[in-house]
This record gives sequence, C-alpha cells and structure tokens, in this order.
Amino acid sequence: MTTSASINPRIVEGLYCEALVLSDEVRAAFADPARLDGAPDVDLAKVALSCEALRTTTRMMHTVAWLLNHRAFFAGDLSEFQLRRYGKLVDFPEGDPDHMALLDREMRELIRATERFHARLKRIDNGWRERSDSEPNAITRLRQRLAVQTSQLV
Repeated sequence: MTTSASINPRIVEGLYCEALVLSDEVRAAFADPARLDGAPDVDLAKVALSCEALRTTTRMMHTVAWLLNHRAFFAGDLSEFQLRRYGKLVDFPEGDPDHMALLDREMRELIRATERFHARLKRIDNGWRERSDSEPNAITRLRQRLAVQTSQLV
C-alpha cells in the first residue's frame, strides 16, 4: 500500500506556480493566429481550435481556482468546511480526438500537458478527501466528547 503526501502550503505554492506558467503557455498558444497556417481545412481547424481553446482554458481556470482555494485555506481565509464544500476539483473532459487530429503537434502536447496537470490535482484532491473522510468530523468528535463527559458525571 502506498501513502501519498499530504497537502501542505509548500506543495500548493509549487503547484500554483506551475499552473500559472502552464496557463500563460496556453494563453499564448491559443492567441497565435499563425496556428492554422497550412491546415488542410481551415474552417474545420478554426472550429477545432476554438473548441479545444475553450476546453483547455476552462480546465486551467478550474485548476487555478482549486489551488487558490487551498492557498486561502492555508492563509486562514477559508475554513476546512468551506474548502471541502467549495474547493472540490471536478472531472473535466479530455480533448476531442477529432479536434485534436486537426491541431498541430505542439498544440496537442500542450493540451495533453494541461490534462496531465489536472489529473495530478484530481489525484491529490481525491487522496486528501479520502484521508479526511476516514477521520471523524467535528460533529462526531463533539458527540464523542459529550459521551465521555456524560459518562464521567454518572
């Protein structure tokens, strides 16, 4: 059985920096109008590029938001309850194979890099939630303390 590292401020900061760099690469890549030069069907390539740009930038926005929530938690601006409720990283669809085939190799690699980054954060999020779910929550701990105090009074 393997154990994963716990989420801590240092890990979150490193991932946050990585997310910002990757987001900037995504922005620059999709803003380049020369991307479609040489495409056999420019209209189909434009549609593919638009769809994948939307999917990829949204994926990166979700990862940055997840990281910002964790940064806020470690800074004391969010409670663990708020982080659990609002800080979940949702599953996100991968690039459409038909669209990806119309894009150049560099663009496909960049999109795959965002998918791998999102998958890494998803594994971290799932591991954190599973570890924390095995621990009693605040209400359960309070009930346990009350039970102990009540038994001491009797």
